[in-house]
Amino acid sequence: MQTMTTSTPQGTQIPLAAQIVPGQPFSPLAATNAYLASLPADKKAASDAYFEGGYWINLWSVLIQIIIVLFLMRTGLSRSMRDRAERWSSRKPLQTFGYWLQFFIVLTVLTFPFTLYTDFFREHQYNLSNLTFGAWMGEQAKALALGIVLGGLVIVALYGVVRRFPTSWHMWGAAVGILFAIIGILVAPVFIVPLFNKVSPLTDARIRDPILSMARANGIQADNVFVVDASKQSKRVSANVSGLGSTMRITLNDNLLNRSSPEEIEAVMGHEMGHYVLNHVYKGVMFFTIVIVLLFAFIKWTFGGVERRWGQSWGIRGIHDTAALPVVAGLLTIFFFFTSPLLNTFTRTDEAEADMFGLNASRQPDGFAQAALQLAEYRKMNPGPIEEFLFFDHPSGRNRIYRSMVWKSEHLADYTSSQIR
Repeated sequence: MQTMTTSTPQGTQIPLAAQIVPGQPFSPLAATNAYLASLPADKKAASDAYFEGGYWINLWSVLIQIIIVLFLMRTGLSRSMRDRAERWSSRKPLQTFGYWLQFFIVLTVLTFPFTLYTDFFREHQYNLSNLTFGAWMGEQAKALALGIVLGGLVIVALYGVVRRFPTSWHMWGAAVGILFAIIGILVAPVFIVPLFNKVSPLTDARIRDPILSMARANGIQADNVFVVDASKQSKRVSANVSGLGSTMRITLNDNLLNRSSPEEIEAVMGHEMGHYVLNHVYKGVMFFTIVIVLLFAFIKWTFGGVERRWGQSWGIRGIHDTAALPVVAGLLTIFFFFTSPLLNTFTRTDEAEADMFGLNASRQPDGFAQAALQLAEYRKMNPGPIEEFLFFDHPSGRNRIYRSMVWKSEHLADYTSSQIR
């Protein structure tokens, strides 16, 4: 197989088999294989190892969380934290927050060795992180503070609902959970992201203006494009069109800006605009409304059995008791572990739709293929179909490149011997 490459004046590398040659048939499959073959063997092996290792990390994460739940309940530590919080205050909301403060800190401490390995040492092992240990610890401290404050608000509200509606708490609790999810979508781009990264307007008109033009052409009313200095944390390329209403922002990170050609950037931004134009945020809210309702129903159904079997020995007084929070957290972990293929399929379907929108909006199939290759630094490119169904929340790199080459094959009239995209 020939894997020679050429480049456009803008810099996009196109394998020979993916080029348009007058008088010769264009094969999407051959073009896809040529792109995949351009990935060095050592990089492919590292990417596969990193991504496949993530399967085991997810499993170990679930097991560790279950072990911690059993530790907190069987040792009586959860009961002691509840009693301590009740001594701190006679007001139920403050008692709930007092328990959450202790629980979240204990949980962070107990999971810290695992977090240190997965988020720091392993990321450096695969050359994906740019953070020093001190900087990484600083970000962990910020995440801890945010978890205490924001998580505390959610827990106080949910336990207030449980106490107020002792028989129908699962329905009202689901409503509160949905409300907080929507607030998170609104708040994160404007208030959370700047706590970790600098967000600034994109000033390079050569990059900014085509993005804004593509946005306007697809009904997105945006006056600016923002850049996030994600390179301080990692080497991953990323972009998004996030938020709702007045909080909507078109954002790309500086890795994408600095490591990608204009064609790749346009392809990626077209994809992200697809999420916005196709109303994936709203569809996601509707889908996860159903998921949250099912989650609360699952907790109500399973908690009763756990309480009957172990409630007395663990010293919990019912679902309204904050000492039972580790049990609820464990049930939540189990629920999301077994529903992850369904959740992945929903997200992967959205991503595939955004891919097609992005190809039509940017008209940069080779830019899209090259962007997919960049993701090969940490995503397995060529999984089996069952593997992709179970573990991938985005289409695999092979599928994304193949679809972009199919798009290219259906637009051959747009190409000439002197115009290679």
